[in-house]
Amino acid sequence: MKSLLLSFGILFMSLAVFATGVEPISKNIKLSNSNVGWKGYKFVKSHEGTLKFKSGNLVFSGDQLTGGELTVDMTTLTCTDLTAGSGKEKLEGHLKSEDFFGVEKFPSATIKFTNVTAKNNAGDYDITAKVTIKDKTKEIKFKANAKNGVATADLKLDRSDFDVRFGSGKFFDNLGDKAINDEFELSVSLKY
Repeated sequence: MKSLLLSFGILFMSLAVFATGVEPISKNIKLSNSNVGWKGYKFVKSHEGTLKFKSGNLVFSGDQLTGGELTVDMTTLTCTDLTAGSGKEKLEGHLKSEDFFGVEKFPSATIKFTNVTAKNNAGDYDITAKVTIKDKTKEIKFKANAKNGVATADLKLDRSDFDVRFGSGKFFDNLGDKAINDEFELSVSLKY
């Protein structure tokens, strides 16, 4: 009787694993080979730069992306379109200040996937995630690609959703050509 119960138990566990698919696997991102490119716009010009990750992992079931969580190190914010001595240090300092991202008080930003839908077998996904910047969280949707150890995504965020007000037409009137667009672009590249 015991062996019959044991056999049923093993069969039941095997069927449960088979029915739910492959056991999810969390893969840490390779921090030295992963980054975020950013681009922000003013009335007549733009600036761009990079940020590095503090940590991150992507969750896979087989070869299908099913989840993930990334932490961006805001202290690594750099401007790449200006050179030292020509405004680079001033812009980086201003972006890290309380006027923008308040990096001293808020040294990290996070992206937590809440829903991942595979679009095809080429590694394309629709992702819903919660982004937290300056302790303000906003749900966003974006498209991503993950295959062969590389994941990429391009997304846009509205800085006013995260209480980044400096030069924003949503908070200040009569800025004219001194207004800074609220929307900025991010280009994420991860190796895992």
